[in-house]
Amino acid sequence: MRESFEIRDTDAGGRIGELTVPRAGTTVETPALLPVINPNLDTISPRRLADEFGAEILITNSYIIHGDDDLRERALEEGLHDLLDFPGAIMTDSGSFQLSEYGSIDVTTEEILAFQREIGSDIATPVDIPTPPDVSHGRAESDLETTQDRLEIAEDADTGEMLVSAPVQGSTHPDLRERAGGHAAGTDLDVFPVGAVVPLMNDYRYDDMIDVVAAAKRGLGADAPVHLFGAGHPMMFALAVAAGCDLFDSAAYALYARDDRYLTVRGTRHLADLDYLPCSCAVCTDHSPAELRALPDAERESELAAHNLHVTFAEIRRIKQAIRAGNLLELVEQRARSHPAMLDGYRTLLDHAAQLERSDPVSKGSFFYTSHESARRPEVVRHHQRLERLAVPNSLLLTVDRSAPDAGYDDVWRVQPPFGPFPRALSKTYPLTAETPSRTDRAALEAAADGVARLVETNPGTDVTLAHRDWPADVLERLPDGVALVDLADET
Repeated sequence: MRESFEIRDTDAGGRIGELTVPRAGTTVETPALLPVINPNLDTISPRRLADEFGAEILITNSYIIHGDDDLRERALEEGLHDLLDFPGAIMTDSGSFQLSEYGSIDVTTEEILAFQREIGSDIATPVDIPTPPDVSHGRAESDLETTQDRLEIAEDADTGEMLVSAPVQGSTHPDLRERAGGHAAGTDLDVFPVGAVVPLMNDYRYDDMIDVVAAAKRGLGADAPVHLFGAGHPMMFALAVAAGCDLFDSAAYALYARDDRYLTVRGTRHLADLDYLPCSCAVCTDHSPAELRALPDAERESELAAHNLHVTFAEIRRIKQAIRAGNLLELVEQRARSHPAMLDGYRTLLDHAAQLERSDPVSKGSFFYTSHESARRPEVVRHHQRLERLAVPNSLLLTVDRSAPDAGYDDVWRVQPPFGPFPRALSKTYPLTAETPSRTDRAALEAAADGVARLVETNPGTDVTLAHRDWPADVLERLPDGVALVDLADET
């Protein structure tokens, strides 16, 4: 385990952790939101972020401060914490965003790291190359090599107690993202941002975002605190946490407020389109939509930004509770129904269920089957894997209920969609205590059939009979040859 990061609870790929930030003398609980502070603007003050919203950490741009004579002198003289009046941890970006926007910046990694240390940053960032999505493999690989060279410069820099991030690049090429993660994890650096994903999120490409994160996680390993750069909308936080992200920086609360946009966990609404405010934060209980619209521009922007922050921090707390309760993926399923692109993202997350299974707890409270995607969850993958370890008799009846005639078999096991077969002695163990709908869908039946197939294929010497109840023919075709079938629907 990395010295600065300790994992306390896990669920799927999500975790509650503690990021120790020694220069700030504080420990940040993750998942954590880092509100973005533009040092030239003051929509919501950093002190208010800490006192009213409970922000433990924020992020600002050291390149902007470095390039402004007045801000630079004040930061060098007062220190970043006094300049911003923030008591928690402060992370600083390096100018890589400006590099991606404008093509060049006028500082080197050595210079910006030294400046970040001088002004009192707690977590610094080197100048990486944020390669956009969909570029050629050759370009992405060349950019990545430059980023990796700069990580090595950062590793050798004199940074004292200041933590330093190691951005993971590679565009939309999973092999490069995994390689980048492995290289970053091999350094002595501390926090690992997955970079250049904002264009994917802006285009609602949550499926590609998940593939990028999953590849980076394979390289980084389990003990790396992962920062998803630019992930600002609360709608997608649960999905990103379930994929293994721990830190999120967001300017959305202020940018959206400037455009009269109102955040919810199901998406964004324009204030002009709202007749009611579907929130119980202080802003929404004190104002009607008409009253908000009637406020002067600056006051309306501030009130909307405060609402947006309340919604965003509430979602972070909701996610933490879901991790603690062991039902994070059920929250992700709820959020996935808010937008088709979110559903694509969730389905892509389940493509990586075997990867998630490695960090998913073996026992939780209850497994709720709430959609056909539930049939692909890590718990189902784990059960199928464990079938290889079970002692199997010479002849075995697998049955969906107790109505099957069980004479003449060495043993009788239950079959429960979506998990498949299991000995009756395991019926009270997680996840076989699952709450499932009485109207079993095809995905659950297919997953159960795959479990039967897994058991049969790993025990070729066992005679297996499956007593099902009107399973469709194409589901039964998933079973190996030689499995005897009894349709209990024909027996009643």
